[in-house]
Amino acid sequence: MSFFKKFFTKEKQEDLDQGLEKTKSSFFGKISRAIAGKTKVDEEVLDELENVLISSDVGLDTTVKIIERIEERVARDKYINTEELNEILRDEITQILAENQTVDVDGFLPPGDHKPYVLLVVGVNGVGKTTTIGKLAHQFKLAGKKVVLGAGDTFRAAAVDQLGIWADRVGCDFYSKGMHSDPAAVAYETVQHAINNGHDVAIIDTAGRLHTKLNLMKELTKIKRSIGKKMEDAPHDVLLVLDATTGQNAIEQAKHFTAATEVSCLALTKLDGTAKGGVAIGISDQFKIPIRYIGVGESIHQLQVFNKRAFVDSLFKNETLTD
Repeated sequence: MSFFKKFFTKEKQEDLDQGLEKTKSSFFGKISRAIAGKTKVDEEVLDELENVLISSDVGLDTTVKIIERIEERVARDKYINTEELNEILRDEITQILAENQTVDVDGFLPPGDHKPYVLLVVGVNGVGKTTTIGKLAHQFKLAGKKVVLGAGDTFRAAAVDQLGIWADRVGCDFYSKGMHSDPAAVAYETVQHAINNGHDVAIIDTAGRLHTKLNLMKELTKIKRSIGKKMEDAPHDVLLVLDATTGQNAIEQAKHFTAATEVSCLALTKLDGTAKGGVAIGISDQFKIPIRYIGVGESIHQLQVFNKRAFVDSLFKNETLTD
């Protein structure tokens, strides 16, 4: 049995299919309307397709790349009918994700041999950051790992309490110095706590800082440096959480956060609540940072490791373009 089939269960596939349903219906509905009455892929069809991709939040730069590649195929093959457009799109999207994603890993295991594996989580308020941390802790626990959550969001009312509730729910350890304490000190002491108590994973929350406020972004550097003083090469990953329902705003947030700190992986939440799932394609292409996790539902088990093959298969499943 392949690694993919072993870990990507039928239940996960069903969750992914349901999570992408709004995106799929909107995306292919727009394309079908764009090619209505057409028999071949010509300049007019490509113009319509470009509009569809942009309106699906794939992003301008990535859309241009896809259109240029399809134009090359049309020029090479001389004639491509609209029935083939589905498969061509599938090929090009698969290729873009393959170019910009690391090898798919199905299963929630800390990458590398670090102990503890230190994960710093960043993102603006409202994107589902705390929920993502809780779901991650749950998955790591299921994998047999000892986990501690560090309450580094010390400014927002109830943020510490919310993370503590998740720790209780998951059954993992929780480290906090309370509201208004120094986030860098919390991060440092969380790592110290993890080392002293033999934790496999330390997940550290940060304030849902506004990406337009330079002083708050500078704080990320301070937190990261503090962690590094306690454990060399830590944090081992900086996870940026983005809300898929915000579409192009998610890409804008990614621009600011990647400029402010060394983001190494992404989590894309709330895919089930939006028709803007195309943003995953644009984010992957523009930032060359792997999408590590996706949220496809509210339940605790509905956070998945992002698998490009499963994502594309689900997006194009049972879809046929008709004129």
